[in-house]
Amino acid sequence: MKPTYLPWAPWSKHPGSDTRGPTPCGPEVHVAELRLSSERRGDSLIVAIGGELDIVTSRQLDDHLTRARRTHLRIVLDLTEVEFMDTSSLAVIVGHWKRLEAAGGTLVLAGARYRYTKTLWITGLADRLPLYNSVDDAVAAGPPADTPSGGGHPASPDQAASAGPSPADAATAAKGRAAPG
Repeated sequence: MKPTYLPWAPWSKHPGSDTRGPTPCGPEVHVAELRLSSERRGDSLIVAIGGELDIVTSRQLDDHLTRARRTHLRIVLDLTEVEFMDTSSLAVIVGHWKRLEAAGGTLVLAGARYRYTKTLWITGLADRLPLYNSVDDAVAAGPPADTPSGGGHPASPDQAASAGPSPADAATAAKGRAAPG
């Protein structure tokens, strides 16, 4: 009896082929894209992140932040261009935040847009991690003398969704920190 080819079965052999399973897809395949760059501003290293932060790209983020921590004690993560963030990437960020704090440094977040980074609020990390409306605000705030965590007040989801502070938060924003939520 001749074996039957079953296209849905990875163990099934295509007639006339010596390979098993599906062949790679062409240009239809989408792999998560992550863009990382670093720029020094004063005492801070700005790590600009663009694209998707997920289980596929979190390793790249981890490697990049590991290299950054070797030479800088104050890191600002620019999340302005982040299009998606899951909890695996949050675990990477929290791990580096804790390591920097233990070494006397700080890691702060800037430009988080709620629509794309809502896991910060869902997990409660927006209330724990220093969060600024913009990179300029985070850099201007500098490392505070009174707290090792890097200061900053968590932005509310409404604030993170908007381009800047609401009129009610103008006084707080003028100080360079995101308004508490």
